[in-house]
Amino acid sequence: MSKGKVIVIGSNATRIEVQGGGTGATGQYLNETVIPVMAVMKAGYEVLLATPDGTKPHIDPVSNSPDHFEKDIDAYKRAKAFYDNDPAMNNVRTLRSVIDEGLENYVGVFVPGGQAPVVDLMQDPAAGEILRHFHDLAKPTALLCHGPITVAAAMPHAREFRAALIAGDTAKAAEWAKDWPYAGYQMTVFSNTEEKVVEDYILKAKLYFNMVDALTTAGGQVITNAVDFEPNVIEDRELITGQNPRSDHLLAKKFVAALDRARA
Repeated sequence: MSKGKVIVIGSNATRIEVQGGGTGATGQYLNETVIPVMAVMKAGYEVLLATPDGTKPHIDPVSNSPDHFEKDIDAYKRAKAFYDNDPAMNNVRTLRSVIDEGLENYVGVFVPGGQAPVVDLMQDPAAGEILRHFHDLAKPTALLCHGPITVAAAMPHAREFRAALIAGDTAKAAEWAKDWPYAGYQMTVFSNTEEKVVEDYILKAKLYFNMVDALTTAGGQVITNAVDFEPNVIEDRELITGQNPRSDHLLAKKFVAALDRARA
């Protein structure tokens, strides 16, 4: 018997804006998606994957490797097979249809990373509506790596906030962040020094803003590790955030524990 249903909010973005014009390839990270989802399902919860347009998220090719599974080839193959074939990862809905059907039947929400959420989810009205619902009812809300930037969507003026960040107008962005439900929360996200590694060696271009700076401007108390790419998970009230890809297992463990506590 199911313990309850969890919404997984996925991104549909495949390109991200970079300084100097143009875009770079992006997507959702395989391990950041699959590891927490598999843990939630193993713990007895159902999962529903939903995205802005109702199509399955694009996996960033950079993440499609055993390197993100501690070089465990069998673990990578299991994860890839799960993402490719499991009904939970293929029966995708639109975020709006999930809202229209009713959010009261869901016990938690999870947002994986990869840079893709920086493009669409952080300014998506439906994502914001879902997050506000879970915030108001103090239901477990977990986000990983770049995923935590999605909490910006809960702002009344998320699109204007993102536009101000791209324009480099931090003061204006802070104004648009007024009445953000997560102001004052402790949280973590992909760090500035970790982002520089991705910009230099993978994207080969610079993003318009860093995640830490964006969430700090919004009013979040952002805490990142001094050592890059070491696991780090911050839990504050209903909000559970993981810093980087290697935080996948730790975030999964804390999210399942929070879901179980909420049932007690």
